[in-house]
Amino acid sequence: MTLPNTPDPLPGDAAAASAIEMIIVPRISDLGDNFQVRRALPSQRKQMVGPFIFLDSFGPAAFQLGDGLDVRPHPHIGLSTVTYLMEGEIMHRDSLGSACAIRPGDLNWMTAGKGIVHSERTPPDERSNGAKLRGLQAWVALPAALEETMPSFSHHALAEQPLISGEGKSVRLIAGSLYGKSAPVKTASSLFYADVSLKADAVLPLDPEHEERALYLLDGEIEINGDVFAGERLLVFRPNDRLSIKAVTPARFLMMGGAPLEGPRYIWWNFVSSRKERMEQAKEDWSRGRFDTVPGDEDTFLS
Repeated sequence: MTLPNTPDPLPGDAAAASAIEMIIVPRISDLGDNFQVRRALPSQRKQMVGPFIFLDSFGPAAFQLGDGLDVRPHPHIGLSTVTYLMEGEIMHRDSLGSACAIRPGDLNWMTAGKGIVHSERTPPDERSNGAKLRGLQAWVALPAALEETMPSFSHHALAEQPLISGEGKSVRLIAGSLYGKSAPVKTASSLFYADVSLKADAVLPLDPEHEERALYLLDGEIEINGDVFAGERLLVFRPNDRLSIKAVTPARFLMMGGAPLEGPRYIWWNFVSSRKERMEQAKEDWSRGRFDTVPGDEDTFLS
């Protein structure tokens, strides 16, 4: 594994324990059929980490035969949605005419800009076989100057994403730049997003090359500066600290962050904007049916 040659903090060093700014335990929503969604961002204590303004972890879930995920067409403005699966399959459709199956390890990056509508559903063949689902969806807020950009959609398969591995570590770069590698997806600001798996006792250094950084723990136990963490939670790190993440047991987590945006954002439902008046306009546009429809999924809408 090729990583920067930087000294790691010693485990148990009390002076280095300040590397963690806060721990966010996600709010849990039970949507039925043993399907839970855990929301870590935004929280009362933290709105964004870099440009990441929303983070949901969902599943693992096993649906009854014939059932599955059904997120009806709904709008977005001022952000990019980032969908990443670890199990199952979701069919994405949007008002640009995009129709794309998302499978484990794939990346769906949809930039809403001035406005887009999309739906997310379990495909029929998955339903007939007993659908399973686990993954994350993040929202990346756009810089103020790009909030009204034209909407766009990109999909990158598992094989396209850089993989850094060795010494019990596996780091798959989903978006942005990290450890000297860059993912193929085009982003509007400096950021990183990575899927990390560590074998027990493996140690992963994390440099402060990005000003804001966080880790969302999915499975296993990890140790940072002598403290052990388990269970799904978001660890937000202080800037400018070099730190190391050691796996106490086999562990999997998502790392994310980047440069902070130029200011806070207003959030209402699926809309994000730096301007309150733009939020009000988006609400009215949706209520009056001014957003485009989704080809192949025109019948029902979220409201």
